[in-house]
Amino acid sequence: MKKIILSLFAILSLLGAFGQEKDLGKIADSIKSEGVALYKSEWASWYGTDIFTEKCQARRAIAGGYISYDTGEALVNVFFSKGPEPKILSTITFGYGFDPKEYKLDTANRDFSNPEKELYTIRQNAIARINKDTLFKTYSNTELNPVPLIRNGVKKVYVLTGTDATGVVLFGNDYRVDFDDNNNVTSVKKLHKGLIPARFSNDTSKQTQIQLASMHTHLPKYDQFITSTDICTLMLYEKFTTWNQCVVMSKNYTSIWDCKRNQLIILTTEAWKKMNPLKNALENNSH
Repeated sequence: MKKIILSLFAILSLLGAFGQEKDLGKIADSIKSEGVALYKSEWASWYGTDIFTEKCQARRAIAGGYISYDTGEALVNVFFSKGPEPKILSTITFGYGFDPKEYKLDTANRDFSNPEKELYTIRQNAIARINKDTLFKTYSNTELNPVPLIRNGVKKVYVLTGTDATGVVLFGNDYRVDFDDNNNVTSVKKLHKGLIPARFSNDTSKQTQIQLASMHTHLPKYDQFITSTDICTLMLYEKFTTWNQCVVMSKNYTSIWDCKRNQLIILTTEAWKKMNPLKNALENNSH
């Protein structure tokens, strides 16, 4: 399953020959855009947490959580205090170079800005829904991580499953909570059937010619395409691994994520099967 995958160049050169029944390029762009937005938030949260833990030890006991967001000029991570009227405890600002060593730390206590208050509110409302809705599942040695996101006026909280275990990345057991303009929950969607752990190594001396991050199928009741949460997870971990591609199949479509170029291609599963001799390799790896 790790040896025979067509290169993206080959896929691109063959797409026209098979034809596509939808504008899959636009669909891929939309999914990637959402996935990158999630990645930016989670990247700032990852490294912001490390900085807060190291530099703000005296404030850790009163911290109630964090949110991260993209201002259009920088990536910002803030920690807020516990209690019914929380305050911002720290503001950590990163540039778009994604260098965790290049940051600005401001430890002045302050009120939430309006955008921060909106993100905080939907995050808290999502947590309240998680705590009472049996749709949300937890697994041993994992935790659910709510990621608030507001784009083009649309409010969502993605719920990802994280782990502190080394050498493993978790795909699946993720959810999307949608909100109206008044920050009320309008819908909750489970994005994958279950949880699939992917083992990884950063030892390039053991790298196969082409190493897959993940190769799995989506069942009919779930998304037909790779999810934005999958893309977020891949972008967070791919630079620490020898991964090259992630392939996600559904009944009608196959999504291929290039981990080296951060490119997404979607084609029909019929076209994929004609191009790829491993068309049945995914039957027992569905979620």
